[in-house]
Amino acid sequence: MYKNILVCLDNSNQSNWGADIAVQLGGKFAARLTGCHVYAALLHESRFRQMEVTLPARYQMEDELQKQRSIHSSLITKGLRIIADSYITVFEDKCGTAAVKCSGKTMEGKNYLEIVKELSDNGYDLVIMGALGLGTTGASQIGSVCERVARRTRTDILAVKEDRAIAGKILVAVDGSPNSFAGLKLAVGLARAYGAGVEAVSVYDPYFHYAAFKNIAGILSEEAGKMFRFKEQEILHGEIIDNGLARIYQGYLDIAKVLAKDDGLDIETTLLAGKPFDLILKHAAETRPSLLVMGRTGIHGCDELDIGSNTENCLRQAGCNVLITSRDYLPPQAANSQA
Repeated sequence: MYKNILVCLDNSNQSNWGADIAVQLGGKFAARLTGCHVYAALLHESRFRQMEVTLPARYQMEDELQKQRSIHSSLITKGLRIIADSYITVFEDKCGTAAVKCSGKTMEGKNYLEIVKELSDNGYDLVIMGALGLGTTGASQIGSVCERVARRTRTDILAVKEDRAIAGKILVAVDGSPNSFAGLKLAVGLARAYGAGVEAVSVYDPYFHYAAFKNIAGILSEEAGKMFRFKEQEILHGEIIDNGLARIYQGYLDIAKVLAKDDGLDIETTLLAGKPFDLILKHAAETRPSLLVMGRTGIHGCDELDIGSNTENCLRQAGCNVLITSRDYLPPQAANSQA
């Protein structure tokens, strides 16, 4: 499970909820936590220089400008460091109360770039951060920092959206990909540690074929339709391929159930038909899990892909906390079925 966790701090509500979850995880798995905050002193210095032309005339002399630049730079840098250190101190106090090992880091620079670099350089196995930061508005779905980190790192990421500990039920999406089976094993491990349950949901999409055939039917000439045996192909999809998809995805759930049982947990399974991210979001809204676990990429992913479309949509729109894993695990049963 997780042993080296980076916790991003900015004193927003979701960041503070993430710190609480991190401390709980640290206690459950004897993990070491590192609280971090990134501040942008140089950005403020650059912006100040852009605004210099608006200063009163008495400040426009070069000697006076240099003096003001020095004062501003000193105050901003020192002030932002004090704020960053305060975030770290609060976090360290919280860890100390729970007897969880921790340390703190403050960094200057572009927030998401510094976080990604920190993850890359120091071997973290999880990063926890608020899905939204201090700049959130009523229309916000996900903050730019969270989304940019999620796209650029291959470290597991827990995006925190609600003030809720891991409890009750964990929902995990399984689609036969190595990432999704790894997500299942993570969900089971977390559930056992927290005394929670797990539901594996698998979604196949038979309706895409109907939409595709309807679209094609409108442009094919009669001669082309005969050549491609269009009507026979449509029947083939309806009677064989769509039913075959249902069996394949039910098979993934059957494998998930066996894997969980081997790890000491009986789980629920649910098979749904429709657009995967849409059905996962609706199911999560109905069942109210404390955590949604998804693989970074799905069964049709490739090495060049930063994040799968279903995971991206769920990261943006889910109302619960979302854990995205880049870990791989392909059980022999699934490997044999995909060979």
